[in-house]
Amino acid sequence: MINTINTKYKVGGYIRLSKEDENLQGEFSFSIESQKLIVERYCNEHKYELIDFYIDDGYTGTNFDRPGFIKLIEDINKGKINMVITKDLSRLGRDYITTGEYIEKWFPMHNVRYVSILDGVDTLIDGGNNEIAPFKAIINDMYSKDNSKKVRSALKAKQLEGKWVGGCAPFGYMKDPEDKNHLVINSEEAKIVKLIFRLSLEGKNKNQIKDYLFDNKIPTPQMMRKTWTNSKYAEFGIWNTTTIKQILTNELYTGNMVQNRRSRISYKVRKLRCNSKDKWIIVENTHEPIISMNDFKRVAKILESQKRIMVETKKDFVYYPLIYCADCKGRVTISGGDNGHCHGNHYVMCNRYRRYSKLHVCTPHSQNYEKLEAKIDEIIKDILKKYLDENTTKKRLEDNKKSLDNKTNLKNSINRIEELLNDKTNKLDKMYIDKLDEKISDDMYDRLSIKLRSEIDKLKMDKESLLEKYSNSDLDGDKRLINNLIEELFKTGKITQELAYKLIKRIEIHENKEVDIYFNFNILNMTN
Repeated sequence: MINTINTKYKVGGYIRLSKEDENLQGEFSFSIESQKLIVERYCNEHKYELIDFYIDDGYTGTNFDRPGFIKLIEDINKGKINMVITKDLSRLGRDYITTGEYIEKWFPMHNVRYVSILDGVDTLIDGGNNEIAPFKAIINDMYSKDNSKKVRSALKAKQLEGKWVGGCAPFGYMKDPEDKNHLVINSEEAKIVKLIFRLSLEGKNKNQIKDYLFDNKIPTPQMMRKTWTNSKYAEFGIWNTTTIKQILTNELYTGNMVQNRRSRISYKVRKLRCNSKDKWIIVENTHEPIISMNDFKRVAKILESQKRIMVETKKDFVYYPLIYCADCKGRVTISGGDNGHCHGNHYVMCNRYRRYSKLHVCTPHSQNYEKLEAKIDEIIKDILKKYLDENTTKKRLEDNKKSLDNKTNLKNSINRIEELLNDKTNKLDKMYIDKLDEKISDDMYDRLSIKLRSEIDKLKMDKESLLEKYSNSDLDGDKRLINNLIEELFKTGKITQELAYKLIKRIEIHENKEVDIYFNFNILNMTN
């Protein structure tokens, strides 16, 4: 606790506004300005020095990974502030466990006084409001969880009605000025969508469509909407096949609303994950189509046939799918030969240079593919020969079973420790709730929690030790797999594409024709 005698308080005012707060109005408005005014008035009344405001606009209170809050903690550690003031507890956070940890432990340990103005909480004063602060934190957490459920439920209801609930409208559409949940066609963007579908129906693959769009100076979605990315190629209007595929496979362009393709993991975790197709919400005939359903289905068949052709073509070139440019890290292309077969001379070249040479985004990296393939063969075989010691091969093969058994035992031990960790962590959380419910005293909680935390720390150290041993055992597992691949090579007499995929992660070619091979096994990379 801060020594109250002659203490000069240097205040950091923490302000947070999340999206769900933006619509709240009235006396207790959560707006940034209203929060600042309340904190400023409090500092003026009590003659505290307000050092700075730390603001997080648009950040949820269910986690503490917020730039403003992180800066607040940094300034506390630097000694710039020794008092934190918020309008109320919910502004500090809505996760009751973490909020309680900061108020009851972290702030006192760092000699920081915390005040929640509207809740009457002041950690300097041993008052009744401080005692109920943890319960208010739980209520804030429950509010956030309940609010998240209500929002998800409301959004799903709108999705089932075929209403658009996303942020930006899909390329080719815009939100109806009179109804933000209805999509209307953006005529300029729709022309480009129609062009992409027409080119696909003419038999052009995604790469050919990409080249056509660039050659004819067709603006990208980023250029049309002025939403520049960090890509250094965005300003040149360079299309990519991913964008083209997203357009060609989006049923929304047929007039059917397609939503719920991705969702958040939980109300405390903002990360999105893709949903399986059976969870998509599709409502027919909700807006004006840009593409007919018949054309959409025809394009789907064309894309599938092109995919099969591409797979068969790549099989003719053993290493082609694994080769990249060492400088721009982009894919390479192969040209030449006799009618697409590998009997004539083929040349590999950086695809980005080939398409955009005038922009000087890369250099050719051109070389004869057959010679490159022979060079790669030679490098791989040389590395495998260095690895393979004839005098110890038999012993290595005999050790395979022992290393596999050892790895299994280590994995089982790690799983047991993880179960114990989960059990003790759950007990710690339950004890915290019991303390709030006054089922156990603060002294008992402190004594038991210290013991539990000590056990948890010991288990974590044991787990790290086992993980290190498990990681080292991977080398033995790698040796076993490599020996199997070498045996496969002896049987076939050549490196097949399937064997190449098993051995190699990536191949990069340099402008001076040097080759870097990155294997799937660290032991081979070290040998190289």
